[in-house]
Amino acid sequence: MKAEIQYRGWAGHFICSDKCLFRLNTLITHGDIRIVVSTVGLMRSHDGKYESLGGDHRYYETMAWHAKLVHLKYGDIWDMDVERDVSFESPWFWPNIEDELKAQAGHEAVVAEIAARLEAEDE
Repeated sequence: MKAEIQYRGWAGHFICSDKCLFRLNTLITHGDIRIVVSTVGLMRSHDGKYESLGGDHRYYETMAWHAKLVHLKYGDIWDMDVERDVSFESPWFWPNIEDELKAQAGHEAVVAEIAARLEAEDE
């Protein structure tokens, strides 16, 4: 069975994601399994300068979690379950402000890696 990939228009993780100019959020569905892949970056500080997302000077990062059904007043969505992270082998952070295209390609690589792993379980 092929995994279904759904691109969504909001940040998937990071408490300061509202300050990030770069946000990707993808839901992977394979049977009853749902996984959220999230990439954020280009966080602006209050003075308009870019600041790193963590102590190791990363300006973009990607993370993944199993999803759970969340009930909102406007409808139900599958959102990340922060207690059930998903590991992957692809690079997960990029240390330069200019790495936007690398971060986007990295997000796609994580989505492809996880989808392929789920599809391989069918074999």
